[in-house]
Amino acid sequence: MIIVPVKENESIDKALKKFKKKFEKTGVIRQLRARQAFEKPSITRRTEVKKAIYKNTLQNNELA
Repeated sequence: MIIVPVKENESIDKALKKFKKKFEKTGVIRQLRARQAFEKPSITRRTEVKKAIYKNTLQNNELA
């Protein structure tokens, strides 16, 4: 359960923004979308490797 402490005189919009950030960090939506369709473990690993390679190239290009 996500608890968002709201201070006095704090707007509802600000509290809602805090809630959304906390909810996104939990990864519930990401997990739900992943479970909608079965994906073979080999394909999951392949996509993780592709993401890692992509991030690595971005990092290398940033340093250069």
